[in-house]
Amino acid sequence: MVDKFETIANLWKWLQTQTPNDILGLPNMDKGEDLRLIDIPKEAKVLIGFCINRGSVTPKNIASGFNNWNEDKKRIAGELHKIKHWQIKQGCYTDLENETATWFIDPPYQFGGEHYKESANEINFDLLSEWCKERTGQTIVCENTKAKWLPFKPVTEFNGAYDRTVEAIWSNHKTNYDNVQVSLFEGM
Repeated sequence: MVDKFETIANLWKWLQTQTPNDILGLPNMDKGEDLRLIDIPKEAKVLIGFCINRGSVTPKNIASGFNNWNEDKKRIAGELHKIKHWQIKQGCYTDLENETATWFIDPPYQFGGEHYKESANEINFDLLSEWCKERTGQTIVCENTKAKWLPFKPVTEFNGAYDRTVEAIWSNHKTNYDNVQVSLFEGM
């Protein structure tokens, strides 16, 4: 796993060191509670800070009403074993060798990703498109349907931090999202 944003790379590395009980032992957070008043490790605050404000591009300190942390921590605790073998580093996608793998690529979105610390404004999407198409193995790229740098297929609607978007993917392999049912009522 490679992420250009050091905070994210460090969070994943920290998660690898945690046990399910460590995660379950983190405090619950209800709307309006302030994370700065709780004495827990910095990485735990980052994790909770993302979860207490869904769709935010940076971790927050005050729990919003759009907060599922009390349920999220149960899910995260149950899935820690899935990341124990990962190699995690901070870096850029261009640093990666092209090897046979399943490539899951989730860049800051072309429209909406300008708010990230590692902004979409700094990404050459034509170059990223070519890089994605050149991967060896299965490639899955996440975006939203506003992006045109690959032929993305809609997956689901999502309430983001700023507006409602349609999440989408592109893959070099056939997916269930390649088949779109036509409405019987279109054009009527």
